[in-house]
Amino acid sequence: MSEALGISFEEIDRAGVVTLDRPARLNALTREMFEALSAQYRAWAPAAHIYGVVMQSSHPSVFSSGGDIKILHEWNQQDAREALRAFYRAAYSHVWVLEKFIRPNVPLINGLALGGGIGISLYGTHRVAGEKYRFGMPQVGIGFLPDIGGTYFLPRMLGHTGLYLALTGRLIGPAEAYRHRLVSHTIPAAHFDVIKDALSDNHPIDRLLDGLHRDPGEGELVRYTPLIDRAFAAPSVESILERLDEERGEDESFAQETAAAIREKSPTSLKIAFEQYKRGKSLDLAAALKLEFRLASHLVGGHDYREGIAAKVAGKDRTPNWQPATLDSVDDEAIERMFATPVEDELMLETLTPDP
Repeated sequence: MSEALGISFEEIDRAGVVTLDRPARLNALTREMFEALSAQYRAWAPAAHIYGVVMQSSHPSVFSSGGDIKILHEWNQQDAREALRAFYRAAYSHVWVLEKFIRPNVPLINGLALGGGIGISLYGTHRVAGEKYRFGMPQVGIGFLPDIGGTYFLPRMLGHTGLYLALTGRLIGPAEAYRHRLVSHTIPAAHFDVIKDALSDNHPIDRLLDGLHRDPGEGELVRYTPLIDRAFAAPSVESILERLDEERGEDESFAQETAAAIREKSPTSLKIAFEQYKRGKSLDLAAALKLEFRLASHLVGGHDYREGIAAKVAGKDRTPNWQPATLDSVDDEAIERMFATPVEDELMLETLTPDP
């Protein structure tokens, strides 16, 4: 693949090697990158000479910053809703390709992984976190939704931490990610080349990864888990904020910081994320991805999506002007309609392996 695409593929003996190589844009993902990834994984799936696939980043501290906000902003300015929908279709379709890829798939993540960067690395057989690993789902901060399968995996994290991460956009490190099974192993990045060599030599990958794994210690949210589970079990976003505001004692400061972080986000997106989390507990991944495409189709071109992305592109000095500006002004029936109302050309997921 050309350097202009920002991703390269090669075969080293028995290993397929994917390199995210768009460092100037923090490995931000484009539709073309998602489509190239899907095409390559489809090609490797039946290839008898390929034992497994390893994914790496050329950036020293970023795995992938997610979807390319600059391109999405340009499409917003052009009112190119179909281009935006095509981007999300390619992203969610690739998640499904990864989910059905049965060979060892070993992303080596030693840096920031946000949004779409989670989508290209969470699914499959293994997920290896280095010491610089940082996970985040910041989408409600740009007037969007915790997508790329978030409807499915966030409710399946321990307790209510998934909802906490969805509503705050907080970053977590390798210890917390391992505790919640977002990564399968935590291994010092100094050993990543050993993993690549082993895959190319057809070495049994599970035994190797288990041997290289190091206990990451206690997650950074462990001490706050009782508060998170208590507050985020509330029946609405408004009541979550009420519980956080009422917190007193040693966790009061954390509760205040959490409430402040939530109040910065799009009220509409917060309500959508809460409903996703609630419904996602009973959805399989395919249903979750189809629902996310429906929601994305309703949101692209809308005020908060345009505003959130424009503010992100402008930088820290630009505060988004959300409409509506408060949770109590959000039309709950309109949120319900987004979930219930089909859109034109909804997401269809191909059958990638024969049904048993």
